[in-house]
Amino acid sequence: MGLKDKIESGGFAITAEMAPPKGIDFNHIRECARAVKGRVDAVNVTDFQSAVVRTSSLGGAKILLEEGLEPVMQITGRDRNRIAVQGELLSAAALGIKNVLALTGDHPSIGDHPEAKGVFDMDSVNILQTATKLASGEDLTGHELSGIPEYFLGASVTPLYDPVELQIMKMKKKTRAGAKFFQTQAVYDIDVIKSFMDKIKDMDVKVLVGVIPLKSAGMARYMNNNVPGIRVPDEIIDRMKKA
Repeated sequence: MGLKDKIESGGFAITAEMAPPKGIDFNHIRECARAVKGRVDAVNVTDFQSAVVRTSSLGGAKILLEEGLEPVMQITGRDRNRIAVQGELLSAAALGIKNVLALTGDHPSIGDHPEAKGVFDMDSVNILQTATKLASGEDLTGHELSGIPEYFLGASVTPLYDPVELQIMKMKKKTRAGAKFFQTQAVYDIDVIKSFMDKIKDMDVKVLVGVIPLKSAGMARYMNNNVPGIRVPDEIIDRMKKA
């Protein structure tokens, strides 16, 4: 059963996340892919994560397909105008990549090329609208496509965002644009996610809750201090310190 069928049937879907290499050596990614094969329903492939130059998400997704895994290709609007976004989406479909996670993207100033200019011709909602338009058989200007692509579209959400109502408003926009599932930032407070899920119970969407395995109390504190939208409760940090 693929990711789309698992999610739409109400099953418990599990995904992993992998970042393409800063270079062309995919041996480590292939090793990781073989390690999780049969244990996850799909694998997210990041798109120039943290605005750092790497092999593209499309390239990484193709490698995962070769390893027999179902990829979720992330695509941001930071580095592409609407022509490039459409081209990337069409290329993905042509290669057999149907799962797409639309993101606006981090600003280039935080990455390893801070002098780079962000494009931001499209945000995540626009990218979802674009994929939906392509799946109708036309490009954004109404020109007919040769072959119609299929996509299973997703987007991101941050349950810890304050005020959370703004995130829910964005979720509704993304849903109207074509998003069928959402993936959250890492969540470590069960009460937070329970409250969030209660607030969106009337929305016809599926949510995959993110979890990043914590290696140490120091890592947890670092995430609290440096990663927006993530908070590890003090009681968890204290338990890790005592372990």
